[in-house]
Amino acid sequence: MEPSDGITTASSGAAPLGGPAPGGVASAAAARAYAETVARTHWAEPGRAVREEDVVDLLVVVSELVTNAIRHGDGLAGFEARPTPDGLWIAVHDHSAVVPRAVRAFPTTHPGGGYGWPLVARLARDIAVDRREGGGKTISVLVPLRHAAD
Repeated sequence: MEPSDGITTASSGAAPLGGPAPGGVASAAAARAYAETVARTHWAEPGRAVREEDVVDLLVVVSELVTNAIRHGDGLAGFEARPTPDGLWIAVHDHSAVVPRAVRAFPTTHPGGGYGWPLVARLARDIAVDRREGGGKTISVLVPLRHAAD
């Protein structure tokens, strides 16, 4: 998949209405499970499955975004996943107004982190950071999905 450098920042989002995870999501594992269910159930056409390598990419992106919200965003405030014609739109809401730096390169030394955001930028597209009314932000991305070969 083509990497994406495009990150937009706005005060209100124009992202499509998403599907909040039922009962809320409190962990990266729960977010991954929900996103995978949405991708496998709602994105694929009847009789056609989503490519496994795309599901793996989706799970990496979800894991990185949710983990970053928990570790660096003052906690996870919400998670959404919505199928689109091109893949799965993901939105992760946190409590911090701090916008992540646009970094595409992986660290050259091992500072103990710094790999997640470059992974997201390589695996997802249409990356947007929107400040939320009342504080915090939403990071939304589109993870491209393709149908498995017939």
